Amino acid sequence: MSNLEEKPPELDCHTATATGVGIMTPRDVPLGGPRAMRVRRTLPQRERSLIGAWCFVDHYGPDQVADTGGMVVPPHPHTGLQTVSWLFTGEVEHRDSAGHHAMVRPGEVNLMTAGRGISHSEVSPPSTTTLHGAQLWVALPDADRFVDPTFAHHAPSPMTRPGLEARVFLGSLLGDTSPVSTYTPLLGAEILLEPGTTVELDVDPTFEHGVLVDAGVLSVAGTETKKDDLAYVPPGAATLTLTSYDEPVRLLLLGGPPFGEAIVMWWNIVARTHEEVVEWRSAWQDQISDGRLSDGWFGIPVGDELPPIPAPPLPNARLKERR
Repeated sequence: MSNLEEKPPELDCHTATATGVGIMTPRDVPLGGPRAMRVRRTLPQRERSLIGAWCFVDHYGPDQVADTGGMVVPPHPHTGLQTVSWLFTGEVEHRDSAGHHAMVRPGEVNLMTAGRGISHSEVSPPSTTTLHGAQLWVALPDADRFVDPTFAHHAPSPMTRPGLEARVFLGSLLGDTSPVSTYTPLLGAEILLEPGTTVELDVDPTFEHGVLVDAGVLSVAGTETKKDDLAYVPPGAATLTLTSYDEPVRLLLLGGPPFGEAIVMWWNIVARTHEEVVEWRSAWQDQISDGRLSDGWFGIPVGDELPPIPAPPLPNARLKERR
């Protein structure tokens, strides 16, 4: 998914320190014009820009496609990151310039590695009447951010325990391990809790964790977390306690060791310096002529005829990089 803000903010992304569980609330971002589908963005924020290598969390729906027009995100570029698509309801068609054409379906993860540069599009098909899911980005470490673009798909089997069902799409949890490769240790899982359930999950104590609540109200390590909130849990504990109350809960559990690198994230670009952002923005703009996309650094998504998304203007000030 693209960041379609007309004036994307400058983001100095760095590892922050914290003690205790912190709650991050979302801001509303439109994906296009006045009738466009809207997303709730909980990461990055000023007080925290990364959870492990997770650097971007958009949460959307359930939206009626008849009202919003669905998801129509034309070709746009990415560098220095991996995109992780996870749906609860509906379908989205993915096309990218590395030649991959795939559907995103509920309970199945699609992971696209942008590496040195890729372009892609995401469009919900006419058969989809309701869209509901999350779009996540993972920052690539400096040693691996120029890898060739790749794509991976996995449909995890549900893991059940009393009062709990989980699907592990990245990393390991509850004795299950995803086969999808990442460039830093990561955890990604969807968890469903029945009402009145308390679970104590064994987790890696070196990881920091984020708990995105999609439905219901949840206690995260003793801190109440409402629908659409993202709870941050710092490293240190080998278990994570989750408790539902009088209604079912659905959540995404994200995790990884503190990233340890400062990044500059602007629009759809994850870089290290202002100069890199300028270079990659220019490379994308060089591929656009008369509203059409020509071949170049980011390539052309296979079989996509939609007009590409132009890059927004750069801010007047220099983009800074710092920890």
